[in-house]
Amino acid sequence: MVSNISRVLLVEDNPAHAKLMMRTLSEFSQSLDVDHVSDGEAALAYLFHTGKFEHKTQLPHLVLLDLRIPKFDGLTVLGRIKQDPALKQIPVVILTTSDADSDVREATDRFANSYLVKPIEYLQFVNLMRSVGAYWTELNHRASS
Repeated sequence: MVSNISRVLLVEDNPAHAKLMMRTLSEFSQSLDVDHVSDGEAALAYLFHTGKFEHKTQLPHLVLLDLRIPKFDGLTVLGRIKQDPALKQIPVVILTTSDADSDVREATDRFANSYLVKPIEYLQFVNLMRSVGAYWTELNHRASS
């Protein structure tokens, strides 16, 4: 059984990280749709179908969320997702450079499904993203939507 992950929202303000993440995720499925936004305000507009995303009809099956993003930080976005009845079942994976205990604790308190620290070294970052892709697109089971 496949995990049914076909839409991912990537919330990442670093263009190099975003490009690497999208390229690595594309290795798992030609049909994997990855939408990228670079700040918390755009992420919330996407998820709540407002602003330029008001005509977006489908929600993502997975959110990959950086903590250090402009406008609204990742913890704020995470909190809004997990407080909303229509969004709270969407898995949210924190992908950040912060390994601070306070950030891990706050993300856990706001019901992050996973907390991963981005490695500085390129190959380790690629391998991390391959692991994320394999887990969420091939190994993880979720209920059909």
